[in-house]
Amino acid sequence: MSSTDLAAASAALHGQWDRLRSWVAEVVDDDVVDAPSVLDGWSVAELVAHLGRALDALAVCTPLPDGTVPYTLAEYVGTYVARAQDIADTTRDLAEQIAPNPLKAVDAMAAAAFANLDALGPSDRVVQARRGPVMLSTMTVSRVLELVVHADDLARSVRRARGTGAGPDPIDPAALALVADALLDIVVARGGWSLEVADARRWVRLAAGRTPYDVDELARALQPQHTSEAVPDLGRMLPLL
Repeated sequence: MSSTDLAAASAALHGQWDRLRSWVAEVVDDDVVDAPSVLDGWSVAELVAHLGRALDALAVCTPLPDGTVPYTLAEYVGTYVARAQDIADTTRDLAEQIAPNPLKAVDAMAAAAFANLDALGPSDRVVQARRGPVMLSTMTVSRVLELVVHADDLARSVRRARGTGAGPDPIDPAALALVADALLDIVVARGGWSLEVADARRWVRLAAGRTPYDVDELARALQPQHTSEAVPDLGRMLPLL
């Protein structure tokens, strides 16, 4: 990605974080914080803690020499599955540590992340992330992805816990569009199809494994660019995370 792409990813990350942070402060209260989330084995409090950890991954990035071969976004997010248990355990530990004032702790991690993003930019470069070398722009997109997916997790969790609405939408439209396109790019790169997003939220849920795979659901999420073509069966490829 170019430095222009890094700027767009950075703007999306700021926009998504600002919107989600306000939503958490408004909606996640004592009535729902200890409730189980829509992710098996995770509480709402642990999801909130994970927001901080997701941003902390950007805070700890360091520059690498020119010529270092970086992971693609697909390769980087592809490491999540093998580390799922470690991610869950680390998140639970963090949630316990920050329980006295979780938002203060998450705010500190977010501030460190954005400060490091500014320090490493504005030109794109290869950085060392927790799971390997990656372009700064790709790392930033992966953080937008984390915030968008978990914002949706949180909204659905609060809605289920309350049996009613979860307040305003915590997902920033520009961030959602960026994530949907990035996930579609992974699919297109692997299969060579000509596809476009028809329903961004539906597509992100499918790609992230939040919605069980279904060909009819996929046909509502994606559409072919040419009317003579059809949406392929992506059952062997999804979820991507």
